[in-house]
Amino acid sequence: MADATNIPQEVEHFITHWSKAEASERANAQAFLIGLTKILGVPEPSHTHADGYTFEFPVKIPTGPGTTTDGRLDLYRRGCFVLEAKQFVAPVAQPTELALALDPTAGKKKPGPVRGSEAWDDAMWRARGQAERYARHLPADEPPAPFLLVVDVGHSIEVYADFTQAGRAYTHFPDPRKFRIRLAELREPAVRERLRRIWMEPLALDPAKISAAVTREIAGYLAILAASLEKAGHPPKLVSEFLTRCLFCMFAEDVALLKKDSFRGLLESLRAAPEGFVPKLRTLFAEMQTGTDFSVILNQKLLRFNGGLFHEASVLPLDGTQLGVLIKASQMQWKDVEPAIFGTLLERALNPDERHQLGAHFTPRAYVERLVLPTVIEPLRAEWDSVRAAAATLATRGDMRGARREVNAFHDRLCTITVLDPACGSGNFLYVALQHLKLLEGEVLDTAAQFGENFKLELETHTIDPHQFLGIELNPRAASIAELVLWIGYLQWHFKIHGERTPPEPILRAFKNIECRDAVLAWDGEPQPALDETGAPITVWDRRSMKPDLVTGRTVPDESKRVPLLTYPNARPAGWLTKTHPKVDYIVGNPPFLGNKRMRDDLGDGYTETLRAAYPDVT
Repeated sequence: MADATNIPQEVEHFITHWSKAEASERANAQAFLIGLTKILGVPEPSHTHADGYTFEFPVKIPTGPGTTTDGRLDLYRRGCFVLEAKQFVAPVAQPTELALALDPTAGKKKPGPVRGSEAWDDAMWRARGQAERYARHLPADEPPAPFLLVVDVGHSIEVYADFTQAGRAYTHFPDPRKFRIRLAELREPAVRERLRRIWMEPLALDPAKISAAVTREIAGYLAILAASLEKAGHPPKLVSEFLTRCLFCMFAEDVALLKKDSFRGLLESLRAAPEGFVPKLRTLFAEMQTGTDFSVILNQKLLRFNGGLFHEASVLPLDGTQLGVLIKASQMQWKDVEPAIFGTLLERALNPDERHQLGAHFTPRAYVERLVLPTVIEPLRAEWDSVRAAAATLATRGDMRGARREVNAFHDRLCTITVLDPACGSGNFLYVALQHLKLLEGEVLDTAAQFGENFKLELETHTIDPHQFLGIELNPRAASIAELVLWIGYLQWHFKIHGERTPPEPILRAFKNIECRDAVLAWDGEPQPALDETGAPITVWDRRSMKPDLVTGRTVPDESKRVPLLTYPNARPAGWLTKTHPKVDYIVGNPPFLGNKRMRDDLGDGYTETLRAAYPDVT
């Protein structure tokens, strides 16, 4: 709560005045919004539509082929927000006998939805839908609005955001628990600052941009540490597995799955005694695998993490410099990592061949959303709009059981939907799909609560989770990172929705939803060297080694550098579905593309010939 002595007088006056306002949307909305701009310290709207910051901004809403109807935005600020204002009725207290004697109308319900009722929730939802329709049909020369604001004058401001700049996926901002700002909350400086930035610099509030900087810095530390450990002679696979376990401990600490500063404190304590690093971390990883009532390493109860991440508890020794880098990484805010790019940066940090590309050339989140939203989310949102309308109709008829049944059935459907990325890399597309489905799930649960349904306890076992997001990836390092990215993203959403409530154990589960295999070609056993008529292995140029030509000086293939020509027993097209996952609902992804002129260079002669034989119809 804000300190009453530090609340500006104009803010207190604004709250006091508008909390008493009688319902009269047309008379009050503009005065309320002008007053709001004053306490936020932002410019007042102009009176000219061309300025792009005005009341009653005109839009054309399509009504059919070639026909439109005129609409008006209650308040619009170009490149910032679309605002829809309403004013509803406060609950009426039961009057005393004296009040009734003096005024027989005292206590009678006033026209319009009463705040806090199902009708009010529905009316605010409809206002949000109206604002979204307007946002989608802004004039062609107007940029998309990153924010929708739905105002109940004198009561609350609901905030929705779409940072994709597509105007298609407005979701609760900053999350489903804090998107509604009550009038009294304007006393809080942080709340006023949030609204001020929506007015003046909305894109600065994009959490992906904020966390991207954190993510890059974290990956930079890990790249330095991975390189030094490999230089010390440790195999890259062992290095990446060890660092992945360490980074999950850092994330777990920052989301309170471990006590605050416990893992960081352990690392700090080992500066003076680095010889204890290996035995202590090995013990800790074993404790996290099984869970324990008392950890001898961290002096606390440890949850059972399981899931395979801590099944192998190998630990690499670190010198003082390496330990210092690990401590620097632990000091970052791991709960703020952006999973949509974290996986790619982590993969490169742990991959010697791609470390030089760290922080560059990953698929931007906005590009991922351009594919995921129309492919997966928009069809489901259209379906949800129909379900919600049907449930609302049943509720108005008094059939609350029927309304709950409609919403529950759709939630059940969300919890069984499967999404496949057959070239998932480090999981970016799968995570973005998970995030938007969790946002949709939050809306479904909000609606269910209006009809008297409480999912809170059931959500521990019946919710959208990583097992629904399937991936195929050839690179084992990327495949394991993809699984980690999904779990980090899922746990971030758990705490956004449920606050400090601990998820059920085991915290991580081995769903085996990310398969490490070839998504194009399948074969039996291991590739075998091709043999000539005499039984000798056939070799070919390795397609990488070059040398200067002795005559021309130009770089030419070094034919002395040769590798076996491989054959693939019983080669055939690979299937994407398995007995474990016999069907999927959606397929997404950004598959790697090689032109036919580069196939031999990148895939090798043996694989290329086998691939072409397995797909004779593909040239």
